[in-house]
Amino acid sequence: MAKELWKGNEAIAEAAIKAGCRYFFGYPITPQNEIPEYMSLRLPQEGGVFLQAESEVAAINMVYGGAGSGARVMTSSSSPGISLKAEGISYIAGAELPCVIVNIVRGGPGLGGIQPAQSDYYQATKGGGHGDYRLIVIAPSSVQEAVDLTQEAFDMADQYRIPVMIMGDGMIGQMMEPVEFRPVAKRTLPEKTWATVGTAGKREPNIINSLFIDPQECENHNIKLFKKYDEITANETRVENYNVEGAEIVFVAYGTTARIVRNAINKLAEEGIKAGMIRPITLWPFPTEAIEAAANQASVKAFISVEMSMGQMIDDVKIASNGKKPVHFYGRTGGMIPTPAAIVEHAKKVLGGAK
Repeated sequence: MAKELWKGNEAIAEAAIKAGCRYFFGYPITPQNEIPEYMSLRLPQEGGVFLQAESEVAAINMVYGGAGSGARVMTSSSSPGISLKAEGISYIAGAELPCVIVNIVRGGPGLGGIQPAQSDYYQATKGGGHGDYRLIVIAPSSVQEAVDLTQEAFDMADQYRIPVMIMGDGMIGQMMEPVEFRPVAKRTLPEKTWATVGTAGKREPNIINSLFIDPQECENHNIKLFKKYDEITANETRVENYNVEGAEIVFVAYGTTARIVRNAINKLAEEGIKAGMIRPITLWPFPTEAIEAAANQASVKAFISVEMSMGQMIDDVKIASNGKKPVHFYGRTGGMIPTPAAIVEHAKKVLGGAK
């Protein structure tokens, strides 16, 4: 199959359609606008429905309804829009409905700016809405990976009855790269016997709900959810290790930032400094074991969490390293992008202090 040149946002949208998504509800916000624009053209061609809602709040509640019918449904937005969807996302998670949510992250807080950032990490992985719940959060680092993981996200959502978030930054959404729309590995997916598709007089009606007035019933529901989250952690944690074996310093970075760090690692190698990288592909579940293993390596002197934020993932890196090795931070924020040269200099300072 020949590769084609695609913009990230449009590639994500086409990948969703190829995965069977036939309903999209959203509202425009930069830098993800190409996703709804593309969906507005393509979904009617595939017999699907595109609807621009009157607000992000309306859009996410439409997703709730569509997902409740058992359909493959997606919405997309960018940082402030995801904040507006947070209540609905919590409802969807509580009701155990599968859907895919795309967040093409921009700088913040507030309206911030439209340049790329990674400052929604807390929101995505710690629960941007209320209550005890989790989303599977996937962070692609290329347009090809965004295509592959978007297709797989719909299967993950259906398998576990959970919302899945594709979290990219403005660069992933706006850059153009060659991609191949290839099939993803087949999963055995459960029948959607819970969906509200009518009874045909053959069974009791299905009821989809996230309201539990009785506290014991609500606690039981939360315990059930977290057993499922344990299963997801065991089965779906994704990570890439790059040159970690024998490294003196190990970077932890995801998404576009990981690509920049890879260049910094190569520059450090030219100067005789062995560096490696742990790249979380799933931000939740977080690849704790990979960082634990690196922390146990005698060669490793320190970790550096590199982020396009003021430092949000660093908390998870510190927890995973469990005090065995120092954890440092380097980042740019507000839409500023770290450079390989600046990362190299920071690594040298860290190693100088470690010695």
